[in-house]
Amino acid sequence: MLSQIKSPEDIKNLSTKELKQLAAEMRSEIISVVGKNGGHLASNLGVVELTIALHRVFNSPKDAFIWDVGHQCYPHKLLTGRYDRFDTLRKAGGISGFTKIAESEHDFFDSGHSSTSISSALGLLVGRDLLNIDGKVIAVIGDGALTGGMAFEALSHAGQLAKNLIVILNDNQMSISENTGSLSKYLSRLTMTSQYQSFRHRFDHMVKRIPFVNKALTDFVFRLKRGLKGIIFRNNLFVDFGFEYVGPLNGHSIVELETVLKRVAKINRPVVVHVVTQKGRGYSPAENDPTTFHGIGPFCISDGTVEKFDTLSFTEAFSNTMVSLGEKRKDVAAVTAAMMKGSGLTTFAHRFPDRFFDVGIAEQHAVTFAGGLARAGIRPVVAIYSTFVQRSIDQVIHDVALQKAPIILALDRAGAVPDDGETHQGIFDISLFRPIPNMILIAPASAVELNLSLEWALTQNLPVVIRYPKSSCPTEQEAFALPMEEGRGVMVSEADGAKLLFVCTGGIFPEVLEASRQLLLKGIANDIYNLRFIKPLNQEHFLNIVAEYDAVVFVEDGVRIGGIGAYLESLIHVHFPKIRSKVCGFSDNFIPQGKRSQILESAGLAPFQLALEAELLISKSAEVSKEREKSL
Repeated sequence: MLSQIKSPEDIKNLSTKELKQLAAEMRSEIISVVGKNGGHLASNLGVVELTIALHRVFNSPKDAFIWDVGHQCYPHKLLTGRYDRFDTLRKAGGISGFTKIAESEHDFFDSGHSSTSISSALGLLVGRDLLNIDGKVIAVIGDGALTGGMAFEALSHAGQLAKNLIVILNDNQMSISENTGSLSKYLSRLTMTSQYQSFRHRFDHMVKRIPFVNKALTDFVFRLKRGLKGIIFRNNLFVDFGFEYVGPLNGHSIVELETVLKRVAKINRPVVVHVVTQKGRGYSPAENDPTTFHGIGPFCISDGTVEKFDTLSFTEAFSNTMVSLGEKRKDVAAVTAAMMKGSGLTTFAHRFPDRFFDVGIAEQHAVTFAGGLARAGIRPVVAIYSTFVQRSIDQVIHDVALQKAPIILALDRAGAVPDDGETHQGIFDISLFRPIPNMILIAPASAVELNLSLEWALTQNLPVVIRYPKSSCPTEQEAFALPMEEGRGVMVSEADGAKLLFVCTGGIFPEVLEASRQLLLKGIANDIYNLRFIKPLNQEHFLNIVAEYDAVVFVEDGVRIGGIGAYLESLIHVHFPKIRSKVCGFSDNFIPQGKRSQILESAGLAPFQLALEAELLISKSAEVSKEREKSL
C-alpha cells in the first residue's frame, strides 16, 4: 500500500482497516531504512498515526505542517511523495533526516535545532494573514523541545496575537509529564466544539458593548474563567498563555485524532492539542530503550543490537577523563543540555549524581548556570555539541567571558559531522569564539591530548573551550603526551631536510597525517605541527618554527573565514613574505549530509587533496627559489 501513496490526497479515502495496514507498512519501512542508514528511530515510530491523522484532516501544502527539530518527520516524508527515495535517507545526495525546503513543497523550513517550530509557525501564519493567504498552520512540538525557552517566548506571543495557530504537543513521556484526568478530558472536548466557540464569541462581543461597565465586566469574566480553569486544569500553563487546551488524546488512535482535529480546525483562536504517544512504538528494542534509539547508527533489525567498534572515540575518551577528574576533585561538576548519553556523561551522572546537571534543551541556561556555579567555586564542565553551542553565544560573551568565569566548554561534534547535514556541522565554533576576550580555545588531536587539555583547563582562571570531532581517536603519537604549554603546539612528525610544514587543528590531524605519508612516499619530506592552542597563541614560538620552511599548509576543521589558518597566514606574510602558504578549511557554504570522508572531500580536505595542495605549493616554492638564484 505504501508504494502507492504519492501525495497526502491518496490517504484521504482509506478505510480504518487500510489505515492500520498503512501504519504498519510505514513503521516497517522506517525500521528497515534506519537499520541500514542510521537515524532518528524512536521519535518517528511514535508519530505514525498522528502524521496520518494530520494529513487526512488538513490539506498540505495549503495547510502548513511545521515539525519541531524535524527528526520526527520520516512518516511525513513517506506520505508526501518521497517513498521512492526513502532508502537514500541521510546518505550523500539523498533525502535529509530533517525537513528541507528543497526536497518538497510540503516542507516549509529547513529544520534541525530544537524549540523553533512555534516561532516559525506563528511567523508564517501572521505573514499569510497579511498577504490574505488562506490555510491553517500547525506546529508539532515534542521530544523535550518545550524545555527550550524560545518555545515559551513563542507561546506568549501567540497568545497575545490570538491567531488561529494550532500547536500539537507530542507528549511521549520524554518531554512533559501527564497532565489532567478524565474531567479535564471531557471539559477540553467541550471547549473545542464550534457551539462553545460561537457562544463564547457572541458573549464576549455582547459584554464589550455594554456601556460604562463593559471593561470592568470583561475583566471580571476573564478573572473568573482563569480562576475556574486554575481549579479544573491542574498546572495547565497553556491556558494561562491564552490558548485553548485540548487533550490529552491517544496519539495512536487515528479515529480519535481525526475527530478532535476536525473540530480543532474550526476554532479561530490559538489551540494546544495534547497528544500522548509512545516513543519506539511497534519495535520492542526502541520501546524498551527509547534513549538509545532516539538517534542511532546502523543496527541489527532482528534484535536491535548496534555494531561496536574496538577503537576509542573522542566522546568515550572525554567520558573516561570526566570520571577520573570527578574522583580526584570534589569541585568538578558536569552540565549538559539534554545530551547526557550523547556527550558521554552517563557514567559521570551515575557516579556523581549531586554534581551532574541535565538542564534540558536549554543551552543558554546551561552556560549561564555554569557561570553561576563557577562564581560559587565549582569547576563546571559544560558538554554541548558544537552546533548547539551556537545558541548560547551571547551567554558565553556576557555571562562567562566578561566575568572571567572559569568554566570549561567541551564541544563534541566539532568539525565535519556525518549524516545529519547542514544544521549539525560543527564548523563555526572557531570563528565564533576566537574574537571573544578572555577565552582559551584548545583542539586536542588524541585521547591523551584531550585528557591533558581537561586537566590543564582546570588549573586556569579563565573560560576554556575544548573542541573535538565525532570520530575515533587516532593512533597516539609520542608528541601528544608532552605537557601542555600555553599557546604552544607540538611537532608531531619531523623529516630530515623538510621544507614543507603542515599546521593543523587537532580534529583533522588524521587526514593531515595521511596526506603527509602520501607525500613521503613520493619523496617529498614534510613535517606536521599540531597547534593544540587556537587561542592564545605564542607568536614568537610559532614564528621560530615556520622560519625554517619554504612552504606552509594550514589545515583546520572549521570555516576559513575568521578561522585560525587565515590569521596565521597573515602573520607569516608579515614576518616572512617569501614563505609560500595555503589555507585549507571549509568554504563559505552550508555542508549537506554524507559520511565524514565524503564531507571532507567535498570541502577539499581529504588526504589526497591536502597532499596535492602541498605538492603544488612546494613546487612553486622551488620555482621561486630557482628564479631568485638566477637573479643573483
